[in-house]
Amino acid sequence: MANSLSYKDKTYTVGSTLGITYKFKEGDKERKQIFKGILIKVKGSTPQTKTFTVRKISNSGIGVERIIPLASPFLDNISVLKKAAPQKAKLYFIRNLHAQQIRAKIK
Repeated sequence: MANSLSYKDKTYTVGSTLGITYKFKEGDKERKQIFKGILIKVKGSTPQTKTFTVRKISNSGIGVERIIPLASPFLDNISVLKKAAPQKAKLYFIRNLHAQQIRAKIK
């Protein structure tokens, strides 16, 4: 399916709320950070070129989007926090909504 992605034998669909664990180096240390947000877009056809976009609303109310390549060596884990089945393949319309409106639209 065009609006889903597979990672480590699990399938994630657009609209689901994901927790993405991302590794990065800070000086000598390697740290992990969790980015929790709604999967709004999946792009690419092969696993090497596939990317996905996750959007979250920060504590100050500003929307933050992150584009993550599926073949990235820094991608550690993806977990589903909430499942959803919206009608559209790409959820660009949530960019103009507040957090409460997003929860009402995506069920």
